[in-house]
Amino acid sequence: MTERKRVLVVGVGSIGERHLRCFQSTGRADVSICELNNDLESALAEPHDCAVIATPAHVHIANSIQAVRAGLDLFIEKPLSTSVEGIGELQALLQETGRKAAVAYVYRAHPALAAMKAALDSGKFGKPVQLVVVSGQNFPTYRPAYRDIYYKSHATGGGAVQDALTHSMNAGEYLVGPVDALVADFSHQVLEGVDVEDTVHVITRQGTVLGSFSLNQHQPANESMITVICERGMLRFEYQKSWYRWVTEPEGEWQVGFQETLERDTLFQRQASAFLDYLDDTSPPLCPLSAGLQTLAVNLSILDSVKNRTWMEPAHFLSSIT
Repeated sequence: MTERKRVLVVGVGSIGERHLRCFQSTGRADVSICELNNDLESALAEPHDCAVIATPAHVHIANSIQAVRAGLDLFIEKPLSTSVEGIGELQALLQETGRKAAVAYVYRAHPALAAMKAALDSGKFGKPVQLVVVSGQNFPTYRPAYRDIYYKSHATGGGAVQDALTHSMNAGEYLVGPVDALVADFSHQVLEGVDVEDTVHVITRQGTVLGSFSLNQHQPANESMITVICERGMLRFEYQKSWYRWVTEPEGEWQVGFQETLERDTLFQRQASAFLDYLDDTSPPLCPLSAGLQTLAVNLSILDSVKNRTWMEPAHFLSSIT
């Protein structure tokens, strides 16, 4: 048996409250909280092993640097940040102190997505050649307070790109590799009370894979599908059905590769448990800091692509980190 971890959840909005609940549910952690109106420095002066950084995205790095300086490991909510400012300092501190860090892209805790990746990596279907990601959701139904929170501004991590599409992007990179180049378009189409984009289209190059991503936050149906077309078949992950399926023949029957009924908190509980395993050196992180940083560079590339009406390379942002 490993020792219980002392976990500090920094920021207890909706996602912070879920992390609090799910780390507690593992039975492997003693959890305390620090809200935005509390003093983080005082909270960090108390004994903790790690910090869950669940504040708005634009303060993730500053909060993380404080936590590492206090001797804590890090679990940082997605997206990693809204810019690359401070990333170099955080990386240097982590290397100097030997502290650990991971990013909370919860799709990576989905057993069906992990099973689909294993099937892709097995080579059974040949090389991936195309990635098609389609997602949509009625955002006001699930986040009725969106007009009043971080979502209303890019500066605080808002808009469809940084809030929702970033999940799809990170999952796509997990499955077929990092985005080398992209071109994007987005617009505010429907959502009332905000000016940020609620509809996004992105075309990517990911090595030899051609990718396309489409997302909106106003349609009635709640759906998220990731399809990978390979040389000898295709595989599809459907988030809401908690399965992935595959097919190899024209007009052939879809076969279920993996399916599991999940409760509301199941993925976040698994994510919390996986992070504790990482701290105990029994498994690697689901999403290492490097992968979260790559997806941050993708987010920033999308925003710049729309602004400049041109193709962008995420490596441009990664090379600017000092």
